[in-house]
Amino acid sequence: MLIVMQRSATPEQVRAVCDRIREIGFVPHEIPGSTRVAIGITGNPGPVSPELFQDLAGVHECVPVSRPYKLVSREVKPEPTVVHVRGEPIGDGRLSIIAGPCAVESRDQIMRTAEHVARNGAKFLRGGAYKPRTSPYAFQGLKDEGLRLLEEVKKVHDLRIVTEVKDTETVREVAEVADVLQIGARNMQNFSLLEAVGRLRRPVLLKRGISATLTELFMAAEYLLSLGNYEVVLCERGIRTFETMTRNTFDISALAMIQHHTHLPVVADPSHGVGICWAVPAMALAAVVAGADGVMVEVHPDPTRALSDGQQSLTFEAFETLAAKLRFLADWRASAGIVPSRRSTHK
Repeated sequence: MLIVMQRSATPEQVRAVCDRIREIGFVPHEIPGSTRVAIGITGNPGPVSPELFQDLAGVHECVPVSRPYKLVSREVKPEPTVVHVRGEPIGDGRLSIIAGPCAVESRDQIMRTAEHVARNGAKFLRGGAYKPRTSPYAFQGLKDEGLRLLEEVKKVHDLRIVTEVKDTETVREVAEVADVLQIGARNMQNFSLLEAVGRLRRPVLLKRGISATLTELFMAAEYLLSLGNYEVVLCERGIRTFETMTRNTFDISALAMIQHHTHLPVVADPSHGVGICWAVPAMALAAVVAGADGVMVEVHPDPTRALSDGQQSLTFEAFETLAAKLRFLADWRASAGIVPSRRSTHK
């Protein structure tokens, strides 16, 4: 259920509604809007009677929520969420560019890449210090040394760091450096990790699992929001299908579905979506037209020598060309009104 407060409701009246929710054994979630506050209820196994709240001062109406992903749904929050990362917004209508290597390999590699992507408009640097890999023999990342190098990058180039947290044992260590905690596709349904990250109340980039439905992605996000972390960005990175020509099948339709059914921003990762460097730019541009709030691509100074994902990484020259096209297309999208505002996508 969603309890919508009157525009004139006082903080004391909002607090009284939250207290009533706790009294009956459930959890309140205050959701500020542009003109009024709403309060979502979680923890209830079935419908909650509106009569429990209609007598309270300041209550405007009680609205049932049909979606299993209550806090993620636009039923609960029609207005889009904007996630702010050290002053840089994701989801405010502008296009966020996140770029960098799959993994931090050396100081020279990460510093050169950071300088290049920053010069070409990226405000976020992606790069893994801890790398969960399919093979135990594959490069697992520099771990602590990788985090130290990412911390140096942050100070030198003022880039916001997006790096993966792979387990509950290292989550706090990674959180000391990361501006955005990335939960990878393999960990989308690692519920212990979701709970640990949710409690940190830090910006999160949640990637869709390799075989996950969108509802499963939304329910994974619900774990984070239910613990009070509303700074969540969803990521479409391709799913596993019967197609073998590409690494994954990049689901462009997911971008529209995510924005229609949820209020959370969505970032497209075409590097993992197709897994082929020459196909990444086309998919990145398509994602902008489809309404993505951001694009994340892998960039490496020498992809042929990359220790991971070299086949899908862009060279510096290729990224420079793509970044210029992304900026042009984002400006054109905004000025032409080709992509409807996220405020009007839910009906």
